[in-house]
Amino acid sequence: VACAETALKKTFSTELKGKRVVVFGGTGVVAFAAAVISAVEGAEAVLVGYDGPESGRKLAEEPNARFAVKLGYADGSTEEQNTELVRGAELIFSAGPAGKRLVSTDQLTQATKLLVATDVNAVPPAGVEGVGVNDNGVPIQGTKAVGIGALAVGNIKYRTEAGLFDKMIESEKPLYLDFRDAYALAQKLA
Repeated sequence: VACAETALKKTFSTELKGKRVVVFGGTGVVAFAAAVISAVEGAEAVLVGYDGPESGRKLAEEPNARFAVKLGYADGSTEEQNTELVRGAELIFSAGPAGKRLVSTDQLTQATKLLVATDVNAVPPAGVEGVGVNDNGVPIQGTKAVGIGALAVGNIKYRTEAGLFDKMIESEKPLYLDFRDAYALAQKLA
């Protein structure tokens, strides 16, 4: 999320607040954290599940209650449903399983509102077709959007983890950190 926010500022002179964020791979912890952080930052975040609308609703219930956010949910069981979700997205986070394409080039070219697509999958094929693993604000062919790849995200993730460990080591009292603390540090590093 920090990488995407940096790309929004650098490339489009805008912020995350008020943007429609679609998070593919909504059943995992990475998608969960990305959606919650986006919502806390004022975005309209939607978790995408793949087991029907009831499953998606259940995905959103826990973070909505736990973090006082209002995540949306959507069913991405079909290609048509995913295409419709991509069309309405300003940001896409692909956090699905390794080696599984979730968003195709054809879908991206239909996404006229899309500004940033981020893919955390480093195993071919890319989760977002057209986004390279090293991309960091690189234009996505056929769109006005930029892409952020898994290794660009991974670089910030690694530096964030190291920074959090340093804080824990330096603290004289027990220190409890979660993904929100990681996001605050990642914003500075990105």
